[in-house]
Amino acid sequence: MIRTILFDMGSVLVRFTPAEFVAKLGLPAPDALALEREVFRSADWVRLDRGVFTQRQAIDAAKERLPARLHGYVDDLVLHWDDDRAEVPDMFELVRELSERGYELCLLTNASLRHKEYWPKFRFAPYFADRIMLSADWKLLKPERAFYEKAVELLRFDPAQSIFIDDQPTNVEGAELCGIPGIVFHGDVPLLRQRLREKGVDISA
Repeated sequence: MIRTILFDMGSVLVRFTPAEFVAKLGLPAPDALALEREVFRSADWVRLDRGVFTQRQAIDAAKERLPARLHGYVDDLVLHWDDDRAEVPDMFELVRELSERGYELCLLTNASLRHKEYWPKFRFAPYFADRIMLSADWKLLKPERAFYEKAVELLRFDPAQSIFIDDQPTNVEGAELCGIPGIVFHGDVPLLRQRLREKGVDISA
């Protein structure tokens, strides 16, 4: 019997689309591509998620790789990408229904320590309470085995009675290698509902 539904955050619950964040700045294409590459597609962004880099370190490192005319945009992208708080369409309704039907909801996310500032502003937050495995807290990242093992220890769920939802196939495979069944989310909530029902979750179509 499934008792716990484990969610990734970015591109599952919350829209995380670096190209869109940069496009809002209205810059010429070469500058937009450079910002996306050096801010969101850099190893420094991964270091933020692992909790071994501060925001200031990430900002300063990106600025070293970019021309001075783009430096002001780096601060904005690192510190304010989440200001719109855009949700993945129809996902809030799914989360609410699962909660109302008695499922325990947990968040397993690769995110920086700043997550603690912006996550409470999202409508999803109350449904997860403190049941959060944040990569930066433990210096562990999906799909590392140690991440999932720590999540089981920290959140005290039974892997065999759980389902993990993530948009990255490698992260789902990592969970499954630890005995946690998973579903790869491709942005299609009706299909996700179908996959959940196939795995025994009591959820409407």
